Amino acid sequence: MIVVTGGAGFIGSALIWGLNRRGIDDILVVDHLGTGDKWANLVPLRYREYLDRDDFITRLERDAFGETVTAILHMGACSSTTEADAGYLMENNYRYTARIAAWWERHRACRLVYASSAATYGDGSKGYSDDHGKMCGLRPLNMYGYSKHLFDLCALRRGWLDGIAGLKYFNVYGPNEYHKGEMRSVINKAYPLMRDEGRICLFKSHRDDYADGEQRRDFLYVKDAVAMTLFFIDNPSVNGIFNIGSGTDRTWNDVARALSVAMDRETRIEYVPMPERIRDRYQYYTCADMAKLRAAGCSHRCMDLETGIRDYVRNYLSKGARLDPNDAE
Repeated sequence: MIVVTGGAGFIGSALIWGLNRRGIDDILVVDHLGTGDKWANLVPLRYREYLDRDDFITRLERDAFGETVTAILHMGACSSTTEADAGYLMENNYRYTARIAAWWERHRACRLVYASSAATYGDGSKGYSDDHGKMCGLRPLNMYGYSKHLFDLCALRRGWLDGIAGLKYFNVYGPNEYHKGEMRSVINKAYPLMRDEGRICLFKSHRDDYADGEQRRDFLYVKDAVAMTLFFIDNPSVNGIFNIGSGTDRTWNDVARALSVAMDRETRIEYVPMPERIRDRYQYYTCADMAKLRAAGCSHRCMDLETGIRDYVRNYLSKGARLDPNDAE
């Protein structure tokens, strides 16, 4: 049985979609559904059982699953970069992951892959290398990034990275992110405004070395994130910290143009002031160094930005659709 924590969330539900497309449905979904609508991500998917996150960790630590768990894809976390409750992030992101890893240490036949984040790289001044030797020098800009970084350091210190894989996802976008509120991609948030008013709003730059809309990101379509994540299920001997990105940096203006083309609209961009509360924590540039993952044998080639946005718009956003393993690709 494969456990997917955060299984109703964005990347988690996309991974279940990817497993279903391989014919795998012996899956335990772990999440906390609350009152939102992320439950809808589960509707098209096939899985054995669902457990609340608190129930799951209690049962796991009591060894209630016996030897039935063959892999844990731990995607569950609070992913809000503006979350102000540091105690909550420490418990939910750091401590929960440490408890799963401590269980794994006693059951090493189980494969453990967990989600870290590119937010651990901070302002990028230390680079974007996933070399373990550079981890201690990283300085995240927000508490979310720090909660992820703290576990990476814990896993390194305790030697866990010799047997588990931690994945630093860059800017992932695509279907099944609808429930994420302000943490949705700009593509998702911009779609209705482009559809209804023919314009897109982007943040102004507040640095002299970047023109408005020329801030750069490594954008990764969620289907590519799934393919690269499942590489670690197929290759259990590949362990350590790895970047999960496209390896290419593009601008927000590129995003606006690609969205316009996908929607058959002219490009009309309005630049709005960046909120002061995030100005000193804003990443102006990210780009994944993919050399380590390539050297490990992952040959997956990502869609370019235009292709990913076109698929997202025409097959999902325009239809209000979610990932469905029964749909033709």
